[in-house]
Amino acid sequence: MFNALLATKDEDQHSVAVTQIDKGALAESGVLIKVDYSTINYKDALAVTATAPIIRKYPLVPGIDLAGVIEESDDPDWQVGDRVGVNGWGMGESHSGGLAQYARVPASFLVKLPKNISTRHAMAIGTAGYTAALCVDALEAQGVTPDHGDILVTGASGGVGSVAVALLAARGFSVAASTGKPDAADYLKNLGATSIIDRNTLSEAGKPLQAEQWAGVVDAVGGNTLANACAQTRYGGVVTACGLAESAALPATVMPFILRGVVLRGVDSVMAPSGPRLAAWARLARDMDLERLETMITEIGLSDVNGVAPDVLAGKVTGRLLVDVNR
Repeated sequence: MFNALLATKDEDQHSVAVTQIDKGALAESGVLIKVDYSTINYKDALAVTATAPIIRKYPLVPGIDLAGVIEESDDPDWQVGDRVGVNGWGMGESHSGGLAQYARVPASFLVKLPKNISTRHAMAIGTAGYTAALCVDALEAQGVTPDHGDILVTGASGGVGSVAVALLAARGFSVAASTGKPDAADYLKNLGATSIIDRNTLSEAGKPLQAEQWAGVVDAVGGNTLANACAQTRYGGVVTACGLAESAALPATVMPFILRGVVLRGVDSVMAPSGPRLAAWARLARDMDLERLETMITEIGLSDVNGVAPDVLAGKVTGRLLVDVNR
């Protein structure tokens, strides 16, 4: 038996509680992982609170992320004792996820952790940080370099934004960090931001074309913020979109794209194939300052998840929520 945060549904009543379950309740095949850490992302908070229909079958363990050590393997490419991470692939949605002391997943879900990244740091990074790395990869793949100008990061005090700021600063970019938390200014500057922008200057409806400011954008919030970011991006600039914390809508026009050649690049972390995943984790292993990463972490236990999930949805959490599943 082991502890898991289990979501159940009785008629229309959704509930989530720390429960002891048997390993036999896990998937019948796959690699068995003794989980060290998980994390809480926006999607996890939606699942725990049932604010959106993230969970597609019950009972289910939420958690789109996990990091731990292989205890049993049915795949010759993965050995007992390997340190691994899993991000996405439907975990916490249709497949029991990482908010438990054990998980069994298909071998195709696994990424071997870089040698310099512990299971703790892997989950301090989590899907949020891995998504940020995918965004920076996308900017550079489109030819954006530090000499092109400033990069705007929206939702900068959140998980994606915090890691994006740190990774971009490590690559020599000048980073403008947009946040709704005035008291997060010092935190963001310590991560490498060169300027702080009040998110309210971006969150209201704006003109289709505005003064050119950004060589690139990492946007985690969507809505008017994304539309304004596109309208402010310089000729030939690149906007990466990976989130919808503000809104799933895009109230924009085609003008930035056809008059300035702006590229809007969507970034998906859930079903990304192996190549981009490995490249993102290689970037994190190379460029993520682990001391800076430590400043992002708030550590909690399984029993704390229900309490913090509403704060995640309300945007009250700064940085990364790390879940020690063994406490």
